[in-house]
Amino acid sequence: MPLALLALAIGAFGIGTTEFVIMGLLPEVAGDFGVSIPTAGFLVTGYALGVMFGAPLMTVLGTRISRKRMLMLLMGLFIIGNLLSAVAPVFAVMLIGRVVASLAHGAFFGIGSVVAADLVAPDKKAGAIAMMFTGLTVANVVGVPLGTLVGQSAGWRVTFAVVAALGVVGLVGIAKLVPELPRAEGVRLRHELAAFKNAQVLLAMAMTVLGFGGVFAAITYIAPMMTHVAGFADGSVTWLLVLFGLGMVGGNLIGGKYADRALMPLLYVSLGALALVLALFTLTAHHKVLAAVTIALIGALGFATVPPLQKRVLDQAHGAPTLASAVNIGAFNLGNALSAWLGGLVIAAGLGYTAPNWVGAALAAAALLLAFVSAALERRADSPSAPGTGAPGAVVTGATSTEHRTAVSH
Repeated sequence: MPLALLALAIGAFGIGTTEFVIMGLLPEVAGDFGVSIPTAGFLVTGYALGVMFGAPLMTVLGTRISRKRMLMLLMGLFIIGNLLSAVAPVFAVMLIGRVVASLAHGAFFGIGSVVAADLVAPDKKAGAIAMMFTGLTVANVVGVPLGTLVGQSAGWRVTFAVVAALGVVGLVGIAKLVPELPRAEGVRLRHELAAFKNAQVLLAMAMTVLGFGGVFAAITYIAPMMTHVAGFADGSVTWLLVLFGLGMVGGNLIGGKYADRALMPLLYVSLGALALVLALFTLTAHHKVLAAVTIALIGALGFATVPPLQKRVLDQAHGAPTLASAVNIGAFNLGNALSAWLGGLVIAAGLGYTAPNWVGAALAAAALLLAFVSAALERRADSPSAPGTGAPGAVVTGATSTEHRTAVSH
């Protein structure tokens, strides 16, 4: 794997840390600014919304410059946002800082996925994407716990200053290590938008929303579930989330390895197993050891879907994948927001703290159903009797064909 992927992974590590570390520092931030915990929660919501809307916006704004330069500009925006949060005199300024930082998130992972895939041979694209996303998964194992510890001991402002420094390291790494890759000839914004006419691109994004949404339906409410149902102490939630992060790291690497060999079978297995494990979590949540094992499995199975889904979007949006790739990152956050809301509804309805697990299982099962639908449409399009097969300009949706065309286009 090229050394340039390390620079992308460092940037991803910083972004992943700043996204999730705020959850462990909400009491400190709320107390410092004199606001309530629910009000401080807008720092999480604002970031998620910034990712959703910022991903397509920043990608569109960057269509006329090189991808390397755009990645550098995004890291600069990330640094500014975190520095603004670190020195914010009032809560509103910190919220602005969070939104500014979030604008870099979706476009960085979207454009970074395209760059990572372009750096390697066609049969190693998913592995390269997974290597970049390793920075995000490791952030949940190392960055978030350390950032929380630093924030609680030295002050939350120090945490955001350190994250900004990580952004500087990522920026320098991109400048020094990422090559100036040639842009696809003739690709304009209208070509990028045309990718959304492809049903397979939309199906892959829908699988992203539902599949990863299934994960966050359970994980969003992991603290009350583990303390009130499993009987863990409040302080145990941190290491339980570390287990979840370790599962994410393993699942991401496995997903990257096997997505290049058998993408759709990997999605069948990971989504099917995820639905089953989430359903079983309603039972295992009552036993400490089984609950801990299940949390790690949810992280592994959930993130095993990330490299194949991101690669599928790149393959199906061949020739102009940048905007579709970035929007798919926004789809992850849409799934997080949707599942957290649905999980809250079932808890509020009096169904108990384990009820979100059923929501997650249903979402993952729906994603699995869409995977079967996508494969069926692909087989029909590849059939010799399919209308327009082989005709000039026909949409090629087969895995081998799309990978070949993607390689040629780049």
